[in-house]
This record gives sequence, structure tokens and C-alpha cells, in this order.
Amino acid sequence: MKVSDIKDVSAQYIQQYQRNESAAPAAEKQAAASSKTTEKVDLSTMARDIQKAKVEVSKLPDVREEKVREIKDQVDKGTYNVSGEQIANKMVGESIIDLFA
Repeated sequence: MKVSDIKDVSAQYIQQYQRNESAAPAAEKQAAASSKTTEKVDLSTMARDIQKAKVEVSKLPDVREEKVREIKDQVDKGTYNVSGEQIANKMVGESIIDLFA
């Protein structure tokens, strides 16, 4: 089967279009490539503040070592205790957040 022997008129038009596009004069392509466009981005004050905050947050460690060490010590000593009420409140709060997210 030859690809060039296409009987479908639409496919022939597409091939012709593709040939014409690829045969565009080199001068036009070069002129388009050489034209310099300048882009300018103006950030609002709020956007700049958010960007600064993101940078500062990214500097923070992922794990709060001090907090982990404190809880680990409590677990080792057997003094770590969380009430059922605190657990229930956290579960309900997370469920509500999931509903609206």
C-alpha cells in the first residue's frame, strides 16, 4: 500500500496543505525567527509577597526535628497521651475539610 495513492479527497487536501507549509520561503521563516519580541511581566504587590513567602517556606525543613524528638521522648517515657476527644475533633475537622476541598 502506497501512502501517496490516497483516494480520500480530504486526505489529499491535508497533504497538499502540509507540502505548502513545508515549502514556505526560507526568508519568511528567518524573518519570523529574527524578529525580537519582548515580554514584560508586572507582578502585583500581593503576588510578590506570595512569591517571597513561598521562597521562605521552601527554606524550612520538611520535618520539625524538635517536635519529633519531644514526642519520641514522651513515647519512650510512657508519658505521651492523647485524649479520645482530641482524636475525635481532629477526625471530624479533617472530614469537614475533605468535604469542601
